[in-house]
Amino acid sequence: MTTVLIADDQPLQRFGFRMLLESQDDLTVLGEASNGGEAIRMTAELHPDVVLMDIRMPGMDGIEATRRIVASGDRTRVLILTTFDLDEYAHAGLRAGASGFLIKDAQPEDLLSGIRSVATGDAVVAPSLTRRLLDAYAHHLPAGSDTADVIPEADPRLSTLTEREREILTVIGKGWTNSEIAARLHLAESTVKTHVGRVLAKTGSRDRIQAVILAYDTKLVEPS
Repeated sequence: MTTVLIADDQPLQRFGFRMLLESQDDLTVLGEASNGGEAIRMTAELHPDVVLMDIRMPGMDGIEATRRIVASGDRTRVLILTTFDLDEYAHAGLRAGASGFLIKDAQPEDLLSGIRSVATGDAVVAPSLTRRLLDAYAHHLPAGSDTADVIPEADPRLSTLTEREREILTVIGKGWTNSEIAARLHLAESTVKTHVGRVLAKTGSRDRIQAVILAYDTKLVEPS
């Protein structure tokens, strides 16, 4: 059974999400939060598998709440909800440690599969879509952000990677799927999976999306 906490300041929206989730035999809603502070407190109390986190809420927003939940070391994973108008915040949410993001008016089956994917440790957003998001909005990062003037060789997260693993991280950042990596680098797909797993473990990346962001942060990949 996958447990979910819904964090959204709109009561009707929370009600709709609850109705959808509780129609599924394998999902249950532990509670509802109307702002980021409540989401943090309830996550610490209830330890849900997934927090369905809206970005814009009164008081503390979903990005800061995500950052604090992830920093707490709790096993809970966060699935960010955004709208087409707010896609520029998705990069910040992912950098805060979210395991993925969905458009708020996503089809019910996409929302359900996204929650299940996040609960099992997978990334919700396809690598190619993640790259398009980062390409579009990396230019909107503050000029003084910690991604500026980064030299890849100097980043300690890359220091333990072999040459092949660094190559794998680079193409993950470019949005290649495992099958594309296998075909283009002439590797067995099982070998690619092993390399990807080692890259995630060595760099401390929670999932593939975090690895994509690492590739951008360390300038292994540049926005196109």
